[in-house]
Amino acid sequence: MGIRRGKADSHSFPGLWRLDGDDWAESRKHCGASDGPQAIGPPCYAPRVQPAEPAPVSEKPSSVGLVDPPGQEDSRVRTIQGLAPPPLPLQERPSSTAVPAQPLEISSTRVRSYRFIRAYLTTFQVCFSYLWITLGGKLMGPTWMMQRLEAAHPLNARRVERTIVALQGLFIKVGQLLSIMANFLPEAFRAGLERLQDSVPPRPFDQIAERIQIEFGKPVDEVFERFERRPIASASLGQVHEAYLKDGTHVAVKVQHKDIDEVCRLDLTTIRRIMQIVSFFFPIQGLDVSYQQIREMIGRELDFDGEANNIELISAHFAHDDKVGFPKVIRELSTGRVLTTTFLDGIKIGDLAKLEKAGIDRSELARRVVRTYCQMIFVDGVYHADPHPGNMLVTRSGRLILLDFGAVAELSRDMREGIPEFLEAALRRDTDRLIKSMRKMGFISKRSDAEVSEKVIEYLHNRFQEEIKLESFNLKDIKVDPQRGFENLLDLRRMNIGMKELSGTFQVPQDWVLLERTLILLTGVCTHLDPNMNPMDVVRPYLKEFVLGNRDWAQIAVEAAKDMVMRAVTLPEDLHKYLSKAVRGELEVKVRDVREGARLVYAASRQVVYALSGIAFGISALQLHLAGDSSLAVACLGGSGVMSLLFVASSIWTRISRR
Repeated sequence: MGIRRGKADSHSFPGLWRLDGDDWAESRKHCGASDGPQAIGPPCYAPRVQPAEPAPVSEKPSSVGLVDPPGQEDSRVRTIQGLAPPPLPLQERPSSTAVPAQPLEISSTRVRSYRFIRAYLTTFQVCFSYLWITLGGKLMGPTWMMQRLEAAHPLNARRVERTIVALQGLFIKVGQLLSIMANFLPEAFRAGLERLQDSVPPRPFDQIAERIQIEFGKPVDEVFERFERRPIASASLGQVHEAYLKDGTHVAVKVQHKDIDEVCRLDLTTIRRIMQIVSFFFPIQGLDVSYQQIREMIGRELDFDGEANNIELISAHFAHDDKVGFPKVIRELSTGRVLTTTFLDGIKIGDLAKLEKAGIDRSELARRVVRTYCQMIFVDGVYHADPHPGNMLVTRSGRLILLDFGAVAELSRDMREGIPEFLEAALRRDTDRLIKSMRKMGFISKRSDAEVSEKVIEYLHNRFQEEIKLESFNLKDIKVDPQRGFENLLDLRRMNIGMKELSGTFQVPQDWVLLERTLILLTGVCTHLDPNMNPMDVVRPYLKEFVLGNRDWAQIAVEAAKDMVMRAVTLPEDLHKYLSKAVRGELEVKVRDVREGARLVYAASRQVVYALSGIAFGISALQLHLAGDSSLAVACLGGSGVMSLLFVASSIWTRISRR
């Protein structure tokens, strides 16, 4: 996928994603902490308890401009990069009585070991639960196994969610990204991970001040007229502070955490090893590709210079549209690790009560959101790929504001060309062209089984035509039906197509990962605003221009009819070719399941041998016992028992293999 980036500077991370320590710059201490003791818990992401600073003694007004936040949280909606606000402290004391907590000394090595061990334990727990169900399904049948899997998915999702929340760090971000990898995660499992919120306790202000001084070569008070100590948002990669420039401009300053490169290295290494463990137990294809996608996504979110370029690029496409707004980048105060933009106020797009109070038409707002994304995807080719409600605000005048441009993507050439080919093939019901277009877009692996892909696509195409009517559906009609997915899996299972064949045949291209997530989030936002909206009314003009070009649907329908006529005309010629080959003795016939039949015959003959041998040993034991030779009788009886066990084991194994 093409990602808009700026030129790398001295603040970028050229070696960030090499997980070998030799290619890394000398790592800082894991948590960026001092040499003193640390508090209990995950110290990498929770601020250390510090004594409150006493009020300044001097009566002279301070010109530093670092202000403590008021006691009451500001009620305005913060428009900073879509990050969730940090949790309020559980208890605050007056500075005169503030007593620092006595932290327990825990080495960073022990803390890191605890985090990794807990991650591995959860991984093994989840893997063993699925292994147990799989082994039970071999004996009890696919229906029993599918029912147990439906119950296990949400349970295991909660286990993973609890572990991620406890470990925090990059695990939260990775959990969010894994939730959109639909090619190997079941829907019930993904739904559990989608609840993760990238919100962590803020880091101490001295770390933020140190980062700013390193980036700009000056202390905070010389760069900004006023800078709030408490962040208005805090996430795993960085946090955002409200500030004012020397000329009075109200800005938002997004600062990366001091030790984020070390955190990424350690956590990504753990994630990679966890995926290797999963691959050992389950033959899931595409885990390596998913890991690479996650690593690249994290890298893009850490590139603040690229994010600044994304803001300027997309805002330029809407320069003449006063209904859509964007924050303005303050270039002289932005680097690869610090991003400064204008501060914007607005109403959260999900706050229906405030939207109603402001007199904003929710139906029109939903249509505006869809039109905005249609222009970005179909016209401009570059789109904002993270449209969750926290990244979209509405002004009192009804203007839509987009925030957080760390995830911006464009459709690749193969994807753009494959979409119209796919739609034409679907209209013509041409399975071969469907497979060709899906392979071009990257949905079908180059090493896939052509027979499996043809069966699955033909089956799903027929189900899609039976269930979906694009011209009449409303957003409220979109429902996730687990029972329908269960029925589809059973149908495929009856076609001798299991999860191993599916995962080895189909994959999710990186283009589609972000596009699918974007469409899912947009559907949720628009459904919340106006459940009765038919998105096709808005999408159709853009889709027509993007897909059809100079043609129209009537022309495609005529071409489809011609294609059907040509097939009917050429059918006798095809039959003649087959008959000619048969007459010449060149016709080859492929009989399916021949190997399976031969294997069953071999297994049956082996069982007959075991049975006859067991009977022979038994008769011999009886004859020897009657003759008074007890020692040989016992030996023959043992041989009969061994043959009986082999017979039973062979029968069970044959039954399991046939399922």
